[in-house]
Amino acid sequence: MVRFSRFFTLAVSCVSSFAAIAEAAVVARKPAISIDPTSDGLQNIVTWDEHSIFVRGERVLFYSGEFHPFRLPVATLYLDVFQKIRALGYTGVSFYVDWALLEGKPGEYLAEGVFDLKPFFDAAKEADIYLLARPGPYINAEASGGGFPGWLQRIPGYLRSSNASFLEATQNYVTNTGHIIAEAQITNGGPVILFQPENEYAGGDDGGYFAYVRDQWRKTGIVVPLINNDVSHSGRQAPGKPGGVNIYGHDGYPLGFDCGHPFTWPEGQLTAYMGDWHTKHLEFSPKTPYSIVEFQGGSFDPWGGPGFEQCAILLNMEFERVFYKEDFSFGVTIFNIYMTYGGTNWGNLGHPGGYTSYDYAAVIREDRMVDREKYSEAKLLANMLQASPAYITATPGNATNGTLASTAAITVTPLHDEKSGTRFYVVRHAVYNTLDTTDYKLTVDSSVGTITIPQLQGSLSLHGRDSKIHVVDYDVGGTKLLYSSAEIFTWKKYSSSTVLVVYGGPGELHEMAFKTNKKPSVLEGSGITFGSKKGAYILNFETSTSRRIVQVGSLFVYVLDRNSAYNYWTLKISDDSYAIVKAGYLLRTASLSYGTLALTGDFNATTEVEVIGAPSFSRLTINGKSVQSSYSKKHGSTSTTVQYQKATPKLPNLRTATWHYIDSLPEIQSSYSDADWTVADHTKTNNTHRKPVLTPKVLFSSDYGYHTGSLIYRGHFTANGEEKTLKLWTQGGSAYGMSAWLGDTFLGSWNGADYAEEWNSTFTLPNSIKKGKKYIFTVLIDVTGLEEDFTPADEQMKEPRGILDYSLSGHPKSAITWKLTGNLGGESYPDKTRGPLNEGALYAERQGYHLPSPPISSPGWKTVSGGPLKGITSPGVAFYTTSFSLDMPSGYDIPLSFTFNNGSATDAAGRSLAYRAILYVNGYQFGKYVHNVGPQDTYPVPEGILNYHGENWVAVALWALEKGGAKLTGLDLGADAVIVSALEPITNSPMPGWEKRAGAY
Repeated sequence: MVRFSRFFTLAVSCVSSFAAIAEAAVVARKPAISIDPTSDGLQNIVTWDEHSIFVRGERVLFYSGEFHPFRLPVATLYLDVFQKIRALGYTGVSFYVDWALLEGKPGEYLAEGVFDLKPFFDAAKEADIYLLARPGPYINAEASGGGFPGWLQRIPGYLRSSNASFLEATQNYVTNTGHIIAEAQITNGGPVILFQPENEYAGGDDGGYFAYVRDQWRKTGIVVPLINNDVSHSGRQAPGKPGGVNIYGHDGYPLGFDCGHPFTWPEGQLTAYMGDWHTKHLEFSPKTPYSIVEFQGGSFDPWGGPGFEQCAILLNMEFERVFYKEDFSFGVTIFNIYMTYGGTNWGNLGHPGGYTSYDYAAVIREDRMVDREKYSEAKLLANMLQASPAYITATPGNATNGTLASTAAITVTPLHDEKSGTRFYVVRHAVYNTLDTTDYKLTVDSSVGTITIPQLQGSLSLHGRDSKIHVVDYDVGGTKLLYSSAEIFTWKKYSSSTVLVVYGGPGELHEMAFKTNKKPSVLEGSGITFGSKKGAYILNFETSTSRRIVQVGSLFVYVLDRNSAYNYWTLKISDDSYAIVKAGYLLRTASLSYGTLALTGDFNATTEVEVIGAPSFSRLTINGKSVQSSYSKKHGSTSTTVQYQKATPKLPNLRTATWHYIDSLPEIQSSYSDADWTVADHTKTNNTHRKPVLTPKVLFSSDYGYHTGSLIYRGHFTANGEEKTLKLWTQGGSAYGMSAWLGDTFLGSWNGADYAEEWNSTFTLPNSIKKGKKYIFTVLIDVTGLEEDFTPADEQMKEPRGILDYSLSGHPKSAITWKLTGNLGGESYPDKTRGPLNEGALYAERQGYHLPSPPISSPGWKTVSGGPLKGITSPGVAFYTTSFSLDMPSGYDIPLSFTFNNGSATDAAGRSLAYRAILYVNGYQFGKYVHNVGPQDTYPVPEGILNYHGENWVAVALWALEKGGAKLTGLDLGADAVIVSALEPITNSPMPGWEKRAGAY
């Protein structure tokens, strides 16, 4: 029993009373549903039973996609992504909140501007999307520190545990975030209907820690049902267990993340990994809906990886067909796909295992395009379940081989809804990764007895990596579909007709039977064989690219091939009204008012639009404009054509732009003073991950408040004439880099590699060192993020950054005194707009020169033709900035990307040179390019960070790691696509310009 303060008890009482009134209103206008749902007593709007959740007494299939607002820092683009998710047929979105971005300084919570969650909630509600909130405090998410702020490295004791110092550290974040999310709960009129405390917790403290976190969130006003995400699927946090939640859930990534072998599905993975999932659910939590809170929707890609397009092959539409339908065979009704839109690890927010892009090979690309086939396939799958209420209450049976199918090469899992009599048969290859084609017949139970399908002629077939859902005794608006081997896309009933859309894959034979006394007639197409058996009319046909329309009484059946079905959309008009429309690239919304059916959508080609099902309307508009249309009385459909006119956006030529340059490594000059730098003077550390500390004074950057971007260390010593070598053991995360100087003499670099999170370097010192003279080592380290803390009590997140150890020949370690810097101010960062992680230690960053309108006329600046494409001829860091204006055409969505030409810069001897580049757009860091590691060389930047109708400032910090210097071999801004769009006008994110920074050094 959760204890609440008196005030909170009153608040909950008021909420519950309000909810009861709202519930009564719902019941008054809708027939009561005979159910016995479960509630924890805090509210009665969202309830559940063993089959599904209910929202206001109606069953909801929570089919959800993961989308993180912090990876798209443009609030007015949230609606675009939500509409694209809603257009898939999804009803929900799951989201994380990144603690590290909101409390960069202990006790200072800032959730404003691009970090404000309210616009996210507002957009979800406008798009008719329910939300599952997952704010942690630990989120993993391939985020720096797993979402933990770097200052947690300084607290004593284990993270993600019942350690008092850790629990105390979470309180400010939980209190503030909890109140924000509580206000957005459905009980307050918002879209949040489910809440997950912590994430993928597999700790062994008997639930004590998880119970604390659970109750901690409850005390902030969270009243919706709690769900968990058991990473090990072992029953942790199931109802009744220590720390238990209301609804038990787990995750699953059955194909892993091996994008380097995109065509390889490992042997036996499906049955070995997923085979007992439903059995475990019945063991752990039989009275809650079967829930998969994260299921694989793509893959992260590491530094040096093959790239997300390879991941998109591994986790493509075939993966969705086989693995998602396997999930359906278990009766899943809370189903969240990670990721559905990935976004960008802008501003150093990503973990060291990944680069700037977080595309994730998701159905919606990083640049928000929906041109992957897996988007269309996901739409077919979600729409089928949403159109099949019998699925939600169907009971899964056992998978069989050679019993229901005529061959043991086919595995069949039945699901049966006893109330309606509807049966679903999920069919896949027994060897799930085979590329073979297998013919089979399917024997099913039905209301007219046992039937073997097909009845008239031929065999069904399964081609390679595919799966089918065949239905039996399936109700289509009052017409009984006795069976169909062709898959359901959707159906909707209207006042005088019902529309059913089915499809099949290429080269397949299918059969449907209708239990009706209305003889079917063909309205369009040919190639259908008719028959009748057991009181049902049978349609037998091969899949064709030519559409067939068959009328069965008032039912219009559209028979399509799968590729044609991709162009059909189901759009919600109201709670009980939908439009079915054939179009192309994207349809977003439909509304009906005073006889006008208004559609909105995006078009990348001239497109025929056909409304094949909708409530009665007399006028059609598309994107707010009336269109001429023709009505087919025979089909009952309305058609028009949207003409596509491609715009040609005028984009700047960055190769010929006027660039302004300043040296961004003045620290190696003898005239530079580090008087204002942080002195490394700690003799002890609470960071227990590296024991013992190997240096006289602690050099872990987070101990001094520097957690992000690059670091610079300056080591002061007096020479004794014995100096021959300097050894440095540094750590910055996967693919990090490091360079070292003695004075202005370059010693060398560790260029970085995907396999190395740390490196031991030995540098030979020049012979010119003079005894008794003072010298300074300068060490520049590029940090690629803080480690995640996936395993509780492992303390991986405390893996330090910076210098782990050093030795200078002829000297004790104590002979060197160190100073260090990171981003200006560390945890007291000056740019509250772009957050605590956006900047690193580079001189230009500390001065704020990456912001719009830097002081390019001031001393030290030069105008350089070609800018970073001319580059520098010696090691160091050069900073370049330029400006340009955009005036993009209205009525279009034109995603833009910056591309670094992947050609090799070479020295005079033709040797390839290693270098790094950081891209800033209007002050936001939107790209970290590591030329010698890769794989990313193209960096999408959304409208709203790029000002599409005004001035923009773009900057590049070029870090040459070798003696020959470096230059970019190309840098271009290009359009990824030109799409006529219903996208609403985008408001720019705040982009304050340069002002002289107090205390900048």
